Amino acid sequence: MSQRNARRITGPGPLRIALVSDTHNLVRPELLRFVEGSDAIVHAGDVCEPAVLDALAHIAPVTAVRGNNDRGTWADALPVQTTLDAGGVRIAVVHALSDLRPDLLGPGVAVVVSGHSHRPSLDTRDGVLYVNPGSAGPRRFRLPISAALLTVGDGVPRAEQVRLVE
Repeated sequence: MSQRNARRITGPGPLRIALVSDTHNLVRPELLRFVEGSDAIVHAGDVCEPAVLDALAHIAPVTAVRGNNDRGTWADALPVQTTLDAGGVRIAVVHALSDLRPDLLGPGVAVVVSGHSHRPSLDTRDGVLYVNPGSAGPRRFRLPISAALLTVGDGVPRAEQVRLVE
């Protein structure tokens, strides 16, 4: 398996971090184009097959958590939640926001990335940016096929939603 769960992301200039969730064993060409040029990729679970993470890891270091549909030995190796540092910004990652442990949302966490709902959202609460990139996998109902881009420059995180397929 390729490199997983990078703990610290550094680099010159603003960092570009692709946020992905709920691929459900589908690696769309649109997703691969979106993550191209990223400094890192965060996958918020429901990967469903390790080949998805391997494909992403060929592009940039991947930090991934286990979703409710991730099963098997490969999935057991993924944490349920994790944190990483990107350009001085602490990021917490969990599949279902309802599973976020209070200790994971400790001092210094500026961004929380989650998935599960397939519904893209950006929200700031108590100074913390909450990002759900939506689903980059099979379409569910009329929800968009999406991901998100987190840019970190000068210790400031900025996020935007990106539709992968119209």
